[in-house]
Amino acid sequence: MGRLTATAVKAAKEAGRYNDGEGLALLIGKRGGKSWMVRIQKDGRRRDIGLGSASKVPLKLARERAAAVRSQVEAGIDPIAERQKAAGIPTFAEAAKMVFAENEPNWRNPIHRAQWLSSLERYAFPAFGNRSVVQVDAAAVRDALAVIWLAKPETAKRVRQRTRAVIDWAVAKGYRETGLAMPVIDRSLPKQRAKPKHHPALPYAELPEFMGKLRSGESMGRLALEAVILTAGRSGEIRGAVWSELDLEAALWTIPADRMKGGREHVVPLSEAAVDLFTRMKEHKRGDSHLVFPGQKRGRPLSDMTLTKVMRDMELKATPHGFRSTFRDWVAEQTDWPAELAEAALAHVVRDKTVAAYQLGSMLEKRRELMAAWADYCDGLDGLRILRLVV
Repeated sequence: MGRLTATAVKAAKEAGRYNDGEGLALLIGKRGGKSWMVRIQKDGRRRDIGLGSASKVPLKLARERAAAVRSQVEAGIDPIAERQKAAGIPTFAEAAKMVFAENEPNWRNPIHRAQWLSSLERYAFPAFGNRSVVQVDAAAVRDALAVIWLAKPETAKRVRQRTRAVIDWAVAKGYRETGLAMPVIDRSLPKQRAKPKHHPALPYAELPEFMGKLRSGESMGRLALEAVILTAGRSGEIRGAVWSELDLEAALWTIPADRMKGGREHVVPLSEAAVDLFTRMKEHKRGDSHLVFPGQKRGRPLSDMTLTKVMRDMELKATPHGFRSTFRDWVAEQTDWPAELAEAALAHVVRDKTVAAYQLGSMLEKRRELMAAWADYCDGLDGLRILRLVV
């Protein structure tokens, strides 16, 4: 027989825990709120499970609920998961499949489409796929990632990014209140080996995270480096840019032939993010200087070392020019855009006159779509918004 009585429950006022027996207890908070909780233990693991407010759940019903919970645990059933299942809350695996189904029609790259769900099936589902999407926490994700973090670094980063996307979707759907504590997960994982020195480009899988760090501060060097990334341009082209080259209403940047490595005029279609960046640069105009990114000395552009120093300060062993390789790898491995379109975006000289003429013509609008997709990727969307891929 329990230790508590209905009268005692009603009369109790002081904050604390009042045990009824067999794990059932009445909890009274500092502000006087009363609730029921049952403590259970199975296979050496102890859990506290709430049974409702004492103002709505009388003692007799609390005992019945506690007994039901104990029976479920003894039968190997997770009472919280069962409760959430009854409320229509999906497991992580179910949620991942729904996210995939919503976005899969928009993914034209067959490799990306095939790998998105299979990577989670192989590395996330065995660890926490059967958990309610509400119960997936930082500890579970961290432990799953730790298994492949050093052995398969690129795969691990993709699993991390896709797991986060599923949890963010669950937040947006109202299944859970908060996302994953990604900084906590990242700090708890071992440091991955640095890339070989002969590969100065940042892997595209790491770019969204790098962009977030780059945008956490604002300096002339950081702004110029962001422009390099968003336009896939050369450092010198960005540092020497002048306002007369920009048409922000038309979202175009026309670089004259005498400033181009190939000696030919190059027109860069600007994404919304790039237009926004150049618009903000108007606030940094210095006197009568025509430079978009003026240096410390009057009338002089930023030095190349300014951009390099930004990357060194962020402990990145890559070069500003390497982001062109990052862009090129992303196009090749994550999209269906043709190679010649990427080459046109990079202003690489094309020897074939017919192809070169085509690049100067109808490819401009397709390049505009490509640069918009690239800007989306830089923002860390990873395909969860429509990538405007070539039809």
